[in-house]
Amino acid sequence: MATEHHGTVESTEAPHGQESGGLPQLQFQHWGGQIVWLVLIFAVLYAVLSKALLPRVSGAIETRGAKIAGDIADARRLKDEAEVQARAAAAEVAEARAKAQKTAADAKAKASAEAAERQAKEEAVLAEKLAAAEGRIQVARDEAMGHVRTVASETAGAIVEKLTGKAASAAELKASLA
Repeated sequence: MATEHHGTVESTEAPHGQESGGLPQLQFQHWGGQIVWLVLIFAVLYAVLSKALLPRVSGAIETRGAKIAGDIADARRLKDEAEVQARAAAAEVAEARAKAQKTAADAKAKASAEAAERQAKEEAVLAEKLAAAEGRIQVARDEAMGHVRTVASETAGAIVEKLTGKAASAAELKASLA
């Protein structure tokens, strides 16, 4: 191939008799060496990665997986323990509530019994006072009734004297009152 520059013709052929036509990687005569180097570099990289780096990465992944599995197992175990403790605490709370209700019922019954006992004592004291008062009333009534005859006799004598002008005898007054 020849190109023309300002009136001169230059040859594009290489000085060694080769044609320059682009990148040497795309020329067929270089492909054999390139494939050998490609296989060699791939094998070296594969060997380095599979023997040195990938075991470390897989070991780290396995270690992390084992740690995560252990943490999950611990979390489940702790959750189960917490549930057991929560059930035990709920049972203790229910038992304490039942004891508190029983204690309150016992205290209420005891207070009611004490109040009933105090009330019975007070009623007995009041009954005694009432009986004594009734006795005093009976004595006073009997005494008053005893005086009623005397008062009636005196009143009847005074009335008879005022009406008749003469005093009635005690026998007459006694007979009239009977």
